[in-house]
Amino acid sequence: MTQRNPYNKNKQEAFQAAQQGYEDAQGLFETIVSDSANYGHQLKHLKNEVNEAYQQIENALEVASEKQRAQLEQFQQDLQQMVTEVNQVE
Repeated sequence: MTQRNPYNKNKQEAFQAAQQGYEDAQGLFETIVSDSANYGHQLKHLKNEVNEAYQQIENALEVASEKQRAQLEQFQQDLQQMVTEVNQVE
């Protein structure tokens, strides 16, 4: 009987949390409409989501496998692109 290595489980959980945070931020980014009456509120919410996603990604990078690391770094690049695009609208 083999026991799952808790380190591997933590790696996977950290990666999944980072992925979820990224997807949440991406989904919010895609729904923002710059001429919406709630744009300011939406933008503040997006910034919070992006910051949270960055933190989750940083945590996951500490324990990530090589494959996960490449995906996490892509998440970071995509988040940075979102921030750049939003800042151009402001």
